[in-house]
Amino acid sequence: MSVLATRPEPAAAATTRRRPVLRGVEGQELVLIGVLAVTWVALSLATDTFLTGGNLRNIVFSVAPVALIGIGMTAVIVTAGIDVSVGSQVAVVIVVVGKLVRDAGVPLLPALAVALVLGGVLGTVNGLLVSYGRIHPIIVTFGTLNVYRFVSLQIFGNEQVSGVPGTFAVLGGGQRGQLLGIPAAFLLAVVLGALMWCYMRFWPTGRHLYAVGGDPLAARLAGVSVRRRVVSAYVLTGVCAGLATCVLIGSGGLVQQNAGAGLELAVIAAVVIGGTSIVGGRGTVLGTLLGALLVGTITSAVTLLGWSSQLTNLFIGVFILIAVGADLLRERRRRSR
Repeated sequence: MSVLATRPEPAAAATTRRRPVLRGVEGQELVLIGVLAVTWVALSLATDTFLTGGNLRNIVFSVAPVALIGIGMTAVIVTAGIDVSVGSQVAVVIVVVGKLVRDAGVPLLPALAVALVLGGVLGTVNGLLVSYGRIHPIIVTFGTLNVYRFVSLQIFGNEQVSGVPGTFAVLGGGQRGQLLGIPAAFLLAVVLGALMWCYMRFWPTGRHLYAVGGDPLAARLAGVSVRRRVVSAYVLTGVCAGLATCVLIGSGGLVQQNAGAGLELAVIAAVVIGGTSIVGGRGTVLGTLLGALLVGTITSAVTLLGWSSQLTNLFIGVFILIAVGADLLRERRRRSR
């Protein structure tokens, strides 16, 4: 009897060994770190200005708005959605906040609150239409892209907003916007990215985002509030767009009518290159931050090397195709098992 009682133990041990373990860094992220390292070494050899402090500060500062919005966009794409209206959301927020700080003299914290709330409202509209209207996310957000852009142009009144004070200078690219020589906007993106990474990996509601993107029906049967999770992802993206807007107007001066134009493409590129699956259910904020840094590096490299600016879009497009192709191959292998 004692011999029979001890036999199940190896099986139990084997079961324990097969238990999945959450990894701190995914394979795609390791690849991106390697690509960034090789690219930086190559650029440092090709030009003596790439590794200068001024150029590196310019890169990470330009990356900050993309990374901030990418934090929310990662959650959206993980749920198998997409938001192509973030550039137009930025346009609405930037003209409203720009006029508030210029005409009404609104100080930093109230202006920041307005930006976050307004961005959250715009994101909520997207989330409600996607979740309760049951319309494909790209259709919804393409529609709101045009609606929000129209609204922003009406508020602009066919003129630029000039003379914007440096209310958000602490988030700008100037001397006041640096901490230990690093742009505060980039440090903010890193901190918020780390918090979002922990939330999506360890909090139950954060893990629900992956469940919704993987199989919404199974998630619903498991007790996940699918609609609430979807709406929350779009709200978060809107709030992040509002925060990114504060970075964009941090240097003060002039707010142009084309503010935010094309920003959605850079954000989606950073998220997809960072390894977030376009079919949902997989992705991390760390990958998005690395993807944003790679996009910023490519843009800087093309400028420093004196190449045509059109090559920036070419290189980013190639990286997107490689990332999407690798993602589809992984998905195909997973389904064939």
